[in-house]
Amino acid sequence: MPQTETPGIEAGPRPRLRWWTELPLILLVYACYSAGRLLARGDVSSAVDHGLTILRVEKFLYINAEHPLNRLFTREAWIGVPADFWYASLHYLVTPVILVWLFRSRTVHYRVARTWLMTSTFIGLIGFTLLPTCPPRLLSSGHGFVDTMAQYSSYGWWGGEASAPRGMGGMTNQYAAMPSLHVGWALWCGVMLWKYGRTRTAKVAAVVYPLVTTIVVMGTANHYFLDAVAGAAVMGVGLLLTPYVTRYAQRAAERLRERFGAPVAGVAANSQGAPASIVSGGCQTSASEHIPRQRESQFAGGAEPSASPKDAGEEAPAAAR
Repeated sequence: MPQTETPGIEAGPRPRLRWWTELPLILLVYACYSAGRLLARGDVSSAVDHGLTILRVEKFLYINAEHPLNRLFTREAWIGVPADFWYASLHYLVTPVILVWLFRSRTVHYRVARTWLMTSTFIGLIGFTLLPTCPPRLLSSGHGFVDTMAQYSSYGWWGGEASAPRGMGGMTNQYAAMPSLHVGWALWCGVMLWKYGRTRTAKVAAVVYPLVTTIVVMGTANHYFLDAVAGAAVMGVGLLLTPYVTRYAQRAAERLRERFGAPVAGVAANSQGAPASIVSGGCQTSASEHIPRQRESQFAGGAEPSASPKDAGEEAPAAAR
């Protein structure tokens, strides 16, 4: 269905993105996400029941890869310690770096990429709220898991409560395991690097980073395998919803501009406050502008006098005389 445009208004390009508007937006969204994640604690007994249900399903399907990985990470410190640092830091470093890179070097694609990430993050928050899940490391020892973050806590800044700094464990929700946004965000970073990275190193990192992150979240006993699958699924749903969220955000921004009297992009306002067309009436050019291949005027007024009948007769084709 063709789109209609308001008469006298030419649709201009989208407003240019500015870092001083993007940064507060991202910080606000992350703050809302963190606060919502913290508030959606749920009942501990329900979270444990959900965790055990996931573990039973995985055992039934023979996909409980977190058991052998956790034993390996527990036994081999040279694997477990780097994995803990990976889990505790890269999630919060790589994603912002990719966002900044897209903003500076891939501006055309940044808006969609940012909307996809934010939409998926809020979907993950819904998952934390509806399905609080006890991670493997918090199950009783009889289930065969060891909390590597607690085992190797002397090597890093974290304590025995997930990846939170020592003394700040109460500020995190340890039952927000389903879905795994560690895996979801890593997958988003991988897609961005694969699509927009121009070097072989970027392509390799696009595959290695989400794959290693998936192994790390299971080996450190912070997530089940199905948590990782759910994290990837959340990113898929977020990608499908991104066009609709983008369209709604654009309409909301247009309504705000109209309400507060801001001019629409590409349209100037005249002295009465009404939008003025960029092109003047009759499509005439100004005195200093020339249509391509237009003859230069030899008169100060910019307009040549009309030709006399004599001149017109001299220039007429012979067949018309």
